Amino acid sequence: MDSMGLIQKIVTILDKKKADDIQVIRVSDITSLGDYFIIASADNVTKVKSLVNEVEYQTKQLGYRPARVEKDASAQWILLDYQDVIVHIFYRQTREFYDLERLWADGETLPLDVFLEGEETD
Repeated sequence: MDSMGLIQKIVTILDKKKADDIQVIRVSDITSLGDYFIIASADNVTKVKSLVNEVEYQTKQLGYRPARVEKDASAQWILLDYQDVIVHIFYRQTREFYDLERLWADGETLPLDVFLEGEETD
């Protein structure tokens, strides 16, 4: 599976688990950190953890494990590093505070319908 396939899988997982405001940003032209950022949020820390657990579980079933997982002490921001694809899952207020979309505004925001095409959404 290539990066776009992995992104499609992760976006689909987040969408089905009702993550809020999912964004995919291509950053390959502006940083060496990775090629794509996936950013999503939830309105409580329990849901943040649940989203992370589901992404880790389902990607592991496909043979993908994050190279690293980082989180703050209160789990208000958890990062899953799949090398080319970096997933940021935030508690809503924490996401608003860090505003990664503004920090990476030079990146290209990709439309979600490309990744959810053919997927049934509720």
